[in-house]
Amino acid sequence: MKKTDSCSTRQRLLSGNEAIALGAWEAGVRYAAAYPGTPSTEILPALAGYAGVRAEWASNEKVALDAAIGASFAGGRALAAMKHVGVNVASDSLMSLSYTGVGAGLVLVSADDPGAFSSQNEQDNRHYARFGKFPCLEPSDSQEAKDYTAFGFDLSERFDTPVMVRSTTRLSHSKTPVLVSMPDAGREPESLAPFERKPQKYVMIPAYARMRHPEVEARMEALADYAETCPLNRIEWGDKRVGIITDGMAYHYAREVFKGFSFLKLGMVHPLPEQMIREFAAQVDELVVVEELDPFIEGQVRAWGLDVVGKDVFPRTGELTLTRVRMGAMAAGLPVEEAPREPASLATLEIPQRPPALCPGCPHRSVYFNLRKLKLLVSGDIGCYAIGVLPPFEEMDMLVSMGASIGMAHGAKQAGCPDDIVATIGDSTFFHTGLPELANTIYNGGNTCTMILDNRTTAMTGGQNHPGTGVTLQGEITRQIDIEAVVRAMGVEDLWVVDAMDVEGVERAIREAVAVEGRPSVVLVEGECVFVPGFERRPVAVVDEEVCNGCGFCFRVGCPAILKSDEVDERSERPKAEIDPLLCTGCTVCLQVCPRGAIYETESEEA
Repeated sequence: MKKTDSCSTRQRLLSGNEAIALGAWEAGVRYAAAYPGTPSTEILPALAGYAGVRAEWASNEKVALDAAIGASFAGGRALAAMKHVGVNVASDSLMSLSYTGVGAGLVLVSADDPGAFSSQNEQDNRHYARFGKFPCLEPSDSQEAKDYTAFGFDLSERFDTPVMVRSTTRLSHSKTPVLVSMPDAGREPESLAPFERKPQKYVMIPAYARMRHPEVEARMEALADYAETCPLNRIEWGDKRVGIITDGMAYHYAREVFKGFSFLKLGMVHPLPEQMIREFAAQVDELVVVEELDPFIEGQVRAWGLDVVGKDVFPRTGELTLTRVRMGAMAAGLPVEEAPREPASLATLEIPQRPPALCPGCPHRSVYFNLRKLKLLVSGDIGCYAIGVLPPFEEMDMLVSMGASIGMAHGAKQAGCPDDIVATIGDSTFFHTGLPELANTIYNGGNTCTMILDNRTTAMTGGQNHPGTGVTLQGEITRQIDIEAVVRAMGVEDLWVVDAMDVEGVERAIREAVAVEGRPSVVLVEGECVFVPGFERRPVAVVDEEVCNGCGFCFRVGCPAILKSDEVDERSERPKAEIDPLLCTGCTVCLQVCPRGAIYETESEEA
């Protein structure tokens, strides 16, 4: 990359995700790809704003990594970013990438989610580094997030290996000061040299894979030696009665609880510096490991024959907090001070419950209202529509991973399930992994109904574009892939396209699609997310209190704009409904379901 000579240095407050993007840019990244997934989502939009970088939303995480691999092999530094479960999708290519090595440096960012704040599990992706035999770096604040990402590219090229940078939700979204050296102007990418053909390195047929495996093992031995002097691993000597080995965000909790004691802070968590750890352990009276989720470090330390306090007192599940670390230390009898004032127990606080709900005007509302009404078995997927499992709908029976809804529905019917079953999947998720699942159903003569809920965006992670929107991450207008045309081209004969705000039309389409026998059917429900740019609000709805009898039918659509009023119906003794005009988008679903016609649009009233 061509850089300007004139630079200014200043301090900025950045989230971990923003810092990762900046570190990649400062390291000269040329290409980056990701599939949006909390807590990793903000990395690519931040990187897309820098000059000289091609940043793209991919249709799934494997596609993102594959594209990054191609860029790396061609000689450009590349980054792929994803949340922890996304690495599962990308792992097929990741395992082979460990064998091929890289061209230019390649960094994979895995944003883990201890506490499962926005995920279906809490998996600890440090295990992927051990499994795949490549290094893993784990920063503990935004400054380190920037520095470690840049360091990862150099490490990748030095040892011819992919490098994982592991973040967590707390690091991804918290902001700390970062020293930034920014050029006063942009940069232009230099032309790449012609591709250097190395089939024995880059083409993993069995014969070449067998040749590469010994090189992977030799690389790991070299990395283990390097870990002993890696600048990301450091000892902070203090009171030697207790020595704490820690990494990532756990370092900050441990520093607060074990004030004044000795620390071995690991920035490279795989491979571990065995000799460094042994020497540290020999100089402290009590050895402690504080880490989030699995005993990844602890297990290796124990395997070396060292006694250690770890997951016997610190939790294996959930995000660490000061209280959880302090309680574990006290349970182990370690010399830590009690907190001057422990936070009040949540059990004693009167906090109103605020379960997640579909937004006012959400196009998924009519779908789940009707699925509940029809009492169908529902195979769900990852997206806003997963909220359908909660009240008032309570209409979802299985959900495991991106794109799995169609396959689970197919498998259930093929195994002989007698129930009528519907698979629900969003437009972005359909492009992610729904396409091959539907192809499998069609190919194998499945008899299930798939509902593709097209809200024109990747809504749950903040409204990112995808192949069906026709707009790239960097704002370019591109070819829009038509879901209806794709489904028909795949051979689906029974396809209904329906407006998401047409409650009766959605019900009719579901009934007809479920009734199809001997072949798969698809219902494409179209309706924009309220957060899509250009979404137009309709006139708000109003409840006629004299007509409303408090039947509560409108509450079943689960709209946050529909409230229970203070007025109670004399006959039913139930509260009547009222609508918050600030929340209402005028979607008209409540008008369509009200059996008494007590709800009307303000515009029609004025007319």
